[in-house]
This record gives sequence, C-alpha cells and structure tokens, in this order.
Amino acid sequence: MKTIAVIPARYQSSRMPGKPLADILGRPMIWWVWQEAKKCPALSGVVIATDDERIADACKAYGMDYCMTSPDHDTPTGRIWEVSTKLEADLYLQVMGDEPLINAAAFDLILPKALPEDPYYVAVLTNVMEHPADVIDFSNQKVVTNAAREILMISRSPIPYPKGTLDFEYEKVTGIQLYSRRALAFYHDTPKSLLEKAEENDMMRFVENGHKVHAITSPYKTVSVDTPKDLELVARILRERGEQAE
Repeated sequence: MKTIAVIPARYQSSRMPGKPLADILGRPMIWWVWQEAKKCPALSGVVIATDDERIADACKAYGMDYCMTSPDHDTPTGRIWEVSTKLEADLYLQVMGDEPLINAAAFDLILPKALPEDPYYVAVLTNVMEHPADVIDFSNQKVVTNAAREILMISRSPIPYPKGTLDFEYEKVTGIQLYSRRALAFYHDTPKSLLEKAEENDMMRFVENGHKVHAITSPYKTVSVDTPKDLELVARILRERGEQAE
C-alpha cells in the first residue's frame, strides 16, 4: 500500500496573501509542515501542491518535493485530485499547509494498516472543542456522526442543538484528511452538492452522494494560521518548545 502526503499551498489568500511563505523563525511556514510530515515512516512521500512559482522556488531552495497544479482549483481537495493524476498512490493524505504546529503522530490515527475495502474511502481527523466560544465560531466546522463514526453532517452552525441535553462533545474537522484515488476521481467528476455550497465544506459532496466519510477523533491540536496574529502565536509556541529550523 502506497500513501503520499499532499500539502496544498496556494499563494493567493484573501486575508493573508503569500501565507505559505510567511516567515517563522527564519523558515517559510510551508517548511515547518513539510519537515514534520517527513517524520512519518508510513508515508511513501511528501509533496507540496502549488500553483505559484514563488512557492515552487521556495521548495527548490529548501529541497522540498513539489508538484505544480492548476490555478483554477477552488478547494484543496481539487488540488489533491490533480496530484493523484500525476503521482500514483493508493491513498492521499491531505495535510494543510497553514498548520505549522501539525504533529506527525496524528497521522497514525488516520492511516489504515491495510488498504480499505471501500474503493471510495474518505476519512478525517476531528478535534473535540474545549471552549464554548469555539462552538459558535463559524470558521470551526462542526461534525455530527452516527454510531459507527460516519459523518452525517458538517456545519458551521453549532450542531447538534443542545435542547434536551448537554451530554455530548462538539467536534470540528481538521486539516488532516485521507482520500483513496477513486474517491478523488469521484470528487472531480461530481458537481458541487447543495449542502457543500451552503456550508463551504467539500467533504459534504461525498456525504450527500451516499459515500461514507469516517471521522476519527484526535487529541493532537494545532493552530491554523489565517492572520499575522496567528503567525505570532505559532512563532511563540515554537520558541517555547525550543524548536529550531534545521
């Protein structure tokens, strides 16, 4: 079984242009994600998927494998699909390029020991939210599953609604997601679904069309960098950990 980690890296960002190249302790943010992903022995390779020559130049400078993709993709999943047409593997692990505090130990939770029987296999790591403010934050995409931990709904609204009980934990999806080659082909060949458009979550394309998306709870939490303030927080955490750019 061959699994490749793909780190989507788009230069244009409405809130923080050039985000993948933002400096963190002397190295671009994308480097911190790449070097952590490289620690996972279960991966056959780690590649950065980008549509911008500036990011490609940074990859060359730091010896990071990369794959040029179309600028027309409007989701990370679409970019990973294109990689799957160029680099053959059984499974593709999405690792978001704006989460430099990612922990490779989390990959062991989502990577299967053997090739899944479902040819349209999709899985995502989730984090339990600890603060009430996070639950009402629309940037956190909340997930509801059935008893088998298969996703029923992903919403930016606080779901489930706590009318009858508070005896449950709110979970959010993370940037670590796993796709089979055929699942990515299905994603590319299938129009956007209604709920996907409403919630702006591309995994709903699978759910609405009857494919299972497996939710796996992870204790490993990270910080998504969306603003310069987030960048300062990440740099401070790395300094406190004693991390250095090798």
